[in-house]
Amino acid sequence: MPILGSPACIAGLTWGNRSLADTDFVIVDLETTGWTPDDARITEIGAVKFAGGRITGEFCSLINPGHAIPAEIAALTGISDAMVAQAPRIQAVLPGFLAFAGSGVLTAHNAPFDLSFLIAACDDCGLFWPDFPVLDTVTLARQVLGEAEVPDCKLSTLASYFGAPTLPCHRALADARATAAVLHGLIGRLAATGVRTLAELAG
Repeated sequence: MPILGSPACIAGLTWGNRSLADTDFVIVDLETTGWTPDDARITEIGAVKFAGGRITGEFCSLINPGHAIPAEIAALTGISDAMVAQAPRIQAVLPGFLAFAGSGVLTAHNAPFDLSFLIAACDDCGLFWPDFPVLDTVTLARQVLGEAEVPDCKLSTLASYFGAPTLPCHRALADARATAAVLHGLIGRLAATGVRTLAELAG
């Protein structure tokens, strides 16, 4: 799958010349029980649809991972075993998320992390993973922002820099909203340099 803003371009996508301002982005964030899908599972999916500079829809669900949440992860996210005890399993949530995502540009902050868990979950559930075009806001921020502007490209740093109304807090929906604000700021910076379409972004 192409990851926009990296050397992998979007050649072959029929809507590559679509304006960034008119593109439907689906910004997703996950909370998990660990750091790799080999030994961890998803505990929360949060996503927002973003187009024309505003959020047009939201999706969020806690997920029962099927095993205990490590204490250090529970402390980080605030998601406890008790909170997910009655939550649906991933098999019941994933089809709804894929329907929500539709044909949008899947966007995440540090996209390889989220993608690895989502693709593994689809595989475990016997679901087809759509060939989404993917935008990584970490990669994009590194290309757009200078070192003198931000000390790093952490989501919290960028959300503060762009004045996001929702700050990240290691909960999926809040972090997806914060990423939407970061994406909006980055698109504005791109437009000022003459980059206004998906094709130009990936070029």
